[in-house]
Amino acid sequence: MKRINEIEIKNKKVLLRVDINSPIENGKIMSSPRMTRHAETIKQLSERGAAVIVLAHQGRKGDKDFTILEQHARLLEKIIGKKVKFVQDICGPRAKEAIMNLKAGEILLLDNVRTLEDETKKTDDSAIVKELSPFVNCFVLDALSVAHRAHASVVGFMKTVPSYAGPVLAEEIEAVNKVKTSKSVSFFFGGAKVEDSFFVLKKWLGNKRTDKIMIGGLIASLFLYASGKEVGKTYETLVHKDLQKYEKEALELLTQFPEKIVLPIDVGLNIHGKRVECNVGKIKEGEIFDIGEKTIKLYNDIIYKAEMVVANGPAGVYELEEFSKGTREILEAMAKSKAFCLVGGGHSITAIDKFKIHKEKLGYVSLSGKALIEFLCGEELPGIVGLG
Repeated sequence: MKRINEIEIKNKKVLLRVDINSPIENGKIMSSPRMTRHAETIKQLSERGAAVIVLAHQGRKGDKDFTILEQHARLLEKIIGKKVKFVQDICGPRAKEAIMNLKAGEILLLDNVRTLEDETKKTDDSAIVKELSPFVNCFVLDALSVAHRAHASVVGFMKTVPSYAGPVLAEEIEAVNKVKTSKSVSFFFGGAKVEDSFFVLKKWLGNKRTDKIMIGGLIASLFLYASGKEVGKTYETLVHKDLQKYEKEALELLTQFPEKIVLPIDVGLNIHGKRVECNVGKIKEGEIFDIGEKTIKLYNDIIYKAEMVVANGPAGVYELEEFSKGTREILEAMAKSKAFCLVGGGHSITAIDKFKIHKEKLGYVSLSGKALIEFLCGEELPGIVGLG
């Protein structure tokens, strides 16, 4: 796989696909770790003398966060410290004129690629690829978070112009490869994305290199319930989110791999808004909002002994101070440990920022969610396959 930093790009028109899909609050686009990281790539390419044409998306058609990218351009300007031109067009006359007039070092953000009817249906014969390919010298994919989608703006240009991996994508691939080639791996799964966690569990539990898999978040409540333990009011949440359907599957995994799956031995219950520590098996009221102090110590001991740790999702409702202890101390342990820690998932990234964890001490903080999980489990991602 060729990387963009290996070639000369001065005075070249570089088409860059990034992922600056961002949260929106009261109609305003908010900055995000993805926005910041991809802004670094844009700035780097600009400083190397390239005319940078940026492709990106925001939301999906029909969703509340589906919008044009004009605000993104203004936010990128602030982060980069340099003018970012915007045109409310993608591959029509206005976009092509803007690209033709773009000078070395200048930056242009085109509009939301998902407004195109054939963005998700076709690749090299789609409108964006046919119309823009003649106007650019090369294509750069810089987001693992979209590399699992065979969309026109992700893989279409790879068949029409020289294509390369950007620095963010290259770092993500390198981090995942470290996990894949390590002698021993431990995992921490939190949050509520049961389907994604089960996907990884099934792929890695049978692997001889897998040491321990620590469970937290709502997933832990599911496994505790499957093992026959009372989970208090959390059962209502499991039913509401339709997660109790995974009970049989969770029990099968617990039965098959009892030495590898590590469940909480105590929890932090929410009883009338207060944190109450309670041993598993003695829960009579309240809702599980965090792993307990004994479990935190148990998990941290595993992390300190580990060679490699992959973590996805928070240990509890970290947004509330009373129940942030598990998530914060697990992240702090990973930062202090000698293990290479690959941390992914939006909530994990938010928690890292919230608790001011030094990212450089973790090993690697991934910007990807589902794409990271698929790649970690050996799935072929169209965007990476296309780059060779």
